[in-house]
Formats: sequence, C-alpha cells, structure tokens
Amino acid sequence: MVNPKPKSVMTLTKRDLVIRISNETGLVQQQVFDVVQKTLDYISEALSKGDKVELRNFGVFEVKVRKARVGRNPNKPETDVPIPARATVKFKAGKEMRAEVLKLPAKN
Repeated sequence: MVNPKPKSVMTLTKRDLVIRISNETGLVQQQVFDVVQKTLDYISEALSKGDKVELRNFGVFEVKVRKARVGRNPNKPETDVPIPARATVKFKAGKEMRAEVLKLPAKN
C-alpha cells in the first residue's frame, strides 16, 4: 500500500491573521491590522530594550546573548574565524502550544 502524499506545510502570514480575525469578529480589516501591527511593535520595542515578553498560554520571548566563539571555514578548515558575541531572540512555547504541537505526526 502506498502512503498518501503528505500535505505541504502552510505559512500563516500577518495578512492571513488579519483576514481570519476580521471574519471571526466582524471588525474592519484595517482596524484588525492596526491592532496586530501595534502588538508586534510593542513586542519588538520591549525586546530591543532587553525586556522579556510573556504571553500567557502562548509563550515567552526573550533576548539571550550568545558568547563569542571561534568558528571554522568549511572551505579552509585550518583557518579560524572569530565569531563575535551577539544578542538573539529566543522563543519558548507555552504548555498549551507545546501540547498541541506534540499531537502532530512525526516526519521521517
């Protein structure tokens, strides 16, 4: 028996969110867009200050600093490449989101 072709992974965009929220709430798309954009702006602003953003039942965004290290150029393994320390954003999913993701079938 041949396994059915797996569904391709869809990407949910900001526009998709705006349309879905607008359809479900009856709000005008421009109003929804403004609220979604302002929410994302506030999250970005907080992270740019080094603050942690905790959204209950969703997850936590926080800035982590990666230490400086020495890397290798795969084309010239004998050459060390210094990689400077840098800040990056980490996301840790909340319990409910992790539980939902665990329900997905494992891919080979």
